[in-house]
Amino acid sequence: MANVLTDLAADIYKAADIVGRELVGAIPSMTINAGSERAALNDTVRSHFTRQPTLNTTYSASMTIPEGDDQTVDNKTLTIDKVANVQIPWTGEDVRHVNNGSGFETIYGDQIAQAMRTISNKIEQDVCDALYKGASRSVGSPGTTPFGSNFDLIADARKILVDNGMPTDNQVSMIMDTAAGAKLRNLAQLQKANEAGGTELLRQGTLLDLQGIMLKESAGIRSHTKGTGTSYQLSSAGSIGDTTINVDTGSDTIVVGDVVTIGNFDYVVNTALSGGSFTINSPGLQEAVADNAAVTVKNSRTANFVFHRQAAELAFRAPEQPFGGDAAVDRTTVQDPISGLVYEVALYKGYNKTMFDVTTLYGVKAWKPDFIADVAG
Repeated sequence: MANVLTDLAADIYKAADIVGRELVGAIPSMTINAGSERAALNDTVRSHFTRQPTLNTTYSASMTIPEGDDQTVDNKTLTIDKVANVQIPWTGEDVRHVNNGSGFETIYGDQIAQAMRTISNKIEQDVCDALYKGASRSVGSPGTTPFGSNFDLIADARKILVDNGMPTDNQVSMIMDTAAGAKLRNLAQLQKANEAGGTELLRQGTLLDLQGIMLKESAGIRSHTKGTGTSYQLSSAGSIGDTTINVDTGSDTIVVGDVVTIGNFDYVVNTALSGGSFTINSPGLQEAVADNAAVTVKNSRTANFVFHRQAAELAFRAPEQPFGGDAAVDRTTVQDPISGLVYEVALYKGYNKTMFDVTTLYGVKAWKPDFIADVAG
C-alpha cells in the first residue's frame, strides 16, 4: 500500500512546534551515536581509550633501534539497554468522533508530539543522571542554588576540568536547572550591556557563554539524596590517583553519586560502600591523605554539571525487526526538532483498529569522568 506516514509527517512536525516542551540541554551537548542500522536491546557499542605513556627522561646512543615501551589500549563498552516506547491506538469510531470537532489530523499529530516530548524528557533525565554520577569532583555548596552573588563556580568547575587535562576547544557546556539559570540572569554584572558586552541576556534572556563554557538549562537535572553514612575514616593511607577508598569506623551508607570530602577535595562516588570500601571517579585522589583521615558525606544536592562533549555518549537505534518484518504496514523516522533525537514511527492495522507506535532503543555512558565536574546546588 502507499506510504501512509509520509503524508502524515507534516502534521507531526507542525504539532511538535505547538505542544509545550521542557528544556533539553544535555542531549544536544554530548556525543551522539545515531547509526542508521537497527539494534537489539542490550547490544553494545565499543570505544577505545589509551593510557598515559611511559615518559623516558634519558636515552643512550646506539646503532640498534630501541624496542619502545609497550602500551595498553583499553576497551570500554556502552550498552543500548533502555527502550522508550509510546503506543497510540485509534478505532474508526474514534476518528469519526474527533472529526466532528478538532479533527483527526490535529489530534494524532499532537499525540505523536507528546510521545516525542515524553521520550526525550526520559532520555534527558537518564543523561543527566549518568553525567552527574560520572563526574570526577565537585564544587559548590549542596542545598544552596549557585550564582546567588557571582559566577565564580563556573571558573571553579573549569579549573577541575583543565587540571584533569580537558581540551579547551569550545565544546564544553554547563547544564543547570532553571533555579540556577534564574540566579545567573539576576546577576547585575551580566544584565548591564557595558559589562556583559551585549544586551542578549537583558532583552532576550539568553545565557551567554562564560569562561569558554556554553550555558544551558535542563528540566532533566536530578536531585540527589545523599547516603546516610557518618563518621567514616580511611582505614589506610591514600595516594594520589587512588580510586578505591578503604574506610573503617563510621556507620550507614555511602551511595553512588554522593559527594565525599577527603582532605581538601570533594569527590563523586562511583560505586557504593560495600565490604569496607567504595570507589570514586577518575582521576582519583588529588593528594596523599593519611590513615584515619575523615571521609565526610556532603548533603543532598541539585546535581548541575559541566562537561566536555567527548566525555559522554548517547547511542540510539531503531529496534531490530524479525525476519520478513512484523505486522506494521508502514514505518518512517521522525527527528524531534527540540532534542534532535530520531524516533521510528510505525503504523499497525488490526481489526477495526490502528495503532501508531513511537519507539527508540538507547544507552548513555559517561566515558571520561576527568572531563565532567559536578556543580552542587
